Amino acid sequence: MRTTNRPIFLDILSIRLPIPGIVSILHRISGVLLFISLPLLLWLFSGTLNRADAFESYRAFVSHPLVKIGLLGLLWAYLHHSFAGIRFLLLDMHKGLELNTARATAKTVMALALLCTAVLGVWLW
Repeated sequence: MRTTNRPIFLDILSIRLPIPGIVSILHRISGVLLFISLPLLLWLFSGTLNRADAFESYRAFVSHPLVKIGLLGLLWAYLHHSFAGIRFLLLDMHKGLELNTARATAKTVMALALLCTAVLGVWLW
């Protein structure tokens, strides 16, 4: 016999997270993405240090548009993870725990990460 009014079926798609929750989840996703991409990034960095012909094959690989889009995604992941990490460090120091401040800093993290990705992406493309 059920005595609580809890839902039997939880519709995940209808749940709306607040912006601080979205920033928190994206912080975790970006951290996992950066960790998984470490072998690729190390391979790319090693390609810049080898012989001249290895550098040319590296440049040919990196100049492909799909690779550029992937690297742009990794740039966003790095920037978002960094800005959100600073936000979480401040929250750990009990700075910005008020609801309005937490929402404002979460929006700032999202905007800064997207803006810096756009600026650096245009500059590096």
